Amino acid sequence: MVGWSEFAEAYPEGTVLTRETGYDRNYGRNPYLGYDDITRSPFLYEGPLTPDGLPAMARVFTVDRGGQAVAYPYDRLEEARVVRDRLGDQPLVVFWQPGTGSALDGAFVSTGREVGAAAAYIPEHAGQALTCEWEDGQIRDQETGSTWDVFGAALQGPLRGARLQPIVGVNHFWLSWAAFRPDTRIYTGQPGG
Repeated sequence: MVGWSEFAEAYPEGTVLTRETGYDRNYGRNPYLGYDDITRSPFLYEGPLTPDGLPAMARVFTVDRGGQAVAYPYDRLEEARVVRDRLGDQPLVVFWQPGTGSALDGAFVSTGREVGAAAAYIPEHAGQALTCEWEDGQIRDQETGSTWDVFGAALQGPLRGARLQPIVGVNHFWLSWAAFRPDTRIYTGQPGG
């Protein structure tokens, strides 16, 4: 989930679904105003408290590989911008960038507060391990000095044009993920923890 401007820049030939659906509906209006308010109980939810102290409506980016799962709270991703971690024996890197608004916050989708976008990758290219970090307002790898975007594409430097191998990750509210995977490790700011 990324902002339109980031998608359009990364994929100028990308296809967009039309709003001309044959139904008289304002697709820009939010029918779930305030649904993602982290300070309130979820709409119609009467279940148990969520595990590990995260609010039920906390946004998390989740990765599930080999029966192990980890959740990266969006507030921690926003602070770090780049997270290096391991899931089992697999190193991974999660990139976060601003520019994506909440579709559930304001009366109109276009007025939702900033929530950002996240994606996970295997941090290597052509067999070379890469150590990615947030430096001078950019995602940069230490090994080549190349800069990267949230799509895993090298924008500048020796690896320009290269792409990192994506790892499947899903955006959730903690409530919806924890209901099915209560054994999920929550990223606390340290790799593997």
